[in-house]
Amino acid sequence: MLRLMKFLKPYALMIFVLLACIFLQTLGDLYLPTLMAKIINEGVMKGNFTAIMDIGRVMLLVAGGSALVAVLASFLSAKIAVGFGTILRSQVFKRVESFSLNEFEKFGTATLITRTTNDINQVQMVTMVVMRMMVSAPMMAVGGIILAFQQDIGLTWVLAVALPVLALVIALIATRVMPMFRMLQEKIDKINLIIKEKLSGMRVIRAFNALKREEERFNEANEDLTNTYIKVNQIMAFMMPSIMLVMNFTTLAILWFGGIRVSQGNMNLGALTAFTQYAILIMMSMIMLSMMFVMVPRAQAAAVRINEVLDTVPQIREPKKPKEVDKGKGKLEFNDVTFCYPGAEAPLLQNISFSAGPGQITAIIGSTGSGKSTLVNLIPRFYDVNSGSIKIDGVDIREMALEQLRSKIGFVPQKAVLFSGSIRDNIKFGNEEATEEEIIHSTEVAQALDFINSFEDGFDHQIAQGGLNLSGGQKQRLAIARALVRKCQIYIFDDSFSALDFKTDARLRKALNEEIREAAVIIVAQRVSTIMDADRIIVLDKGKIAGMGTHKELLKTCEVYREIVSSQLSEEEIA
Repeated sequence: MLRLMKFLKPYALMIFVLLACIFLQTLGDLYLPTLMAKIINEGVMKGNFTAIMDIGRVMLLVAGGSALVAVLASFLSAKIAVGFGTILRSQVFKRVESFSLNEFEKFGTATLITRTTNDINQVQMVTMVVMRMMVSAPMMAVGGIILAFQQDIGLTWVLAVALPVLALVIALIATRVMPMFRMLQEKIDKINLIIKEKLSGMRVIRAFNALKREEERFNEANEDLTNTYIKVNQIMAFMMPSIMLVMNFTTLAILWFGGIRVSQGNMNLGALTAFTQYAILIMMSMIMLSMMFVMVPRAQAAAVRINEVLDTVPQIREPKKPKEVDKGKGKLEFNDVTFCYPGAEAPLLQNISFSAGPGQITAIIGSTGSGKSTLVNLIPRFYDVNSGSIKIDGVDIREMALEQLRSKIGFVPQKAVLFSGSIRDNIKFGNEEATEEEIIHSTEVAQALDFINSFEDGFDHQIAQGGLNLSGGQKQRLAIARALVRKCQIYIFDDSFSALDFKTDARLRKALNEEIREAAVIIVAQRVSTIMDADRIIVLDKGKIAGMGTHKELLKTCEVYREIVSSQLSEEEIA
């Protein structure tokens, strides 16, 4: 928690004013019982109306000033806490943005959402409470004890008995609650994960008639979280009655033994009243501290999780002295590349070497799990190679600035991802400066213009989150248009034609050949018909290159390729 306090630096002056307000408020609260004692002793007991009015005016002034600074303190603490939460969310979001796919897989989407929202909310709330109580509660307790001691030494033994009992009750409750608060965050993670999976996989769940099973799965996690919350609240519900019981017994003891001392003439009535007020202030400060001790562990658990994100150093980092690659047209080279996922027993890709120049179409084909998508994910540095090198125009991509590297690449992922907004916004996501003519042209090449024009709003047609109101083929064509509008040197199509019918696929490939004839093109495909006309076909088998050449060459030299072709095409089509 303390490590996160560095983000409060912009609010240093505001914090200083807040502490001054809390200090003045506490002084006022501590001075009021003394003034009350004076009214009783010098005014009420002696029948001096003038003294009552004079001291009363001072009391009103002190109470009014105390209330004013209390309101100001509340405002400042809320403003600082909200600002702190804003900065923290921004820092976490920036760090998550810099993560490579390795870090995303390590944390998982559900827990990153929880850490960015719920965990930061916990820290923000506790920050506001702590700033108010951390100063006022100890000062109230210490000041109250000193002033109570000044009022009457004989009654202080009541506080000497009551305060340890109160501290013991608070400690017992805190030790029971602290571990449960740590568990709550993990259970919230699980709920978020199940909800995310259920919403994103709704079609699959309905297709397999698994609604009841998923409902039972959610109910189990929900009940687990609910039961933990109930246990926490049961213990917390015991806290206030037990504390109030100790406070009431303490007040009763003070009034009982104080009354005896007053009747014996060892103590005056004003001192007894002030002592009672100080005792209540002391115990209230203890309650404030107890609340802080109960809330801080949960915030501490949340802070640990936030720090885990902030302390994670992305594996994909900018080079210290990036090399400029101004010249060149996008020649891509793989030199003996080997890649292994973290924790895997064996490399997924081994000794991959090939080159792809401008104006060439290089296709990659292979069985499921052969490493096709992983290979193309290495080019924009979503992952870094374990050995070997990938070069663009003779420069190792690890020595290039990430922005410059990725500006050279138009990437269409295996799963077409669209964002909520209009069709125009989604295409301009590839190039914010694209003109209307360029947008229309890119959609025309991607064979998307016809279905866009069929919408009443055309390019202003709103796309639902994830493109749920579009078909798979429509999403793929928009993703291709988004890549084309970038006008890059290297285009990567990761199985981006799988949802298209053969007629649209053929038209799209013909238009692409004319559009990106000066760029290096990498196509990952499952269908042989999509890549038959490629300048070079690379056949992957178990992470290794099993063959490389044109369609006709591979039919003669590569057994793996022949098996793939024979499984998809008839003998007449092969001939």
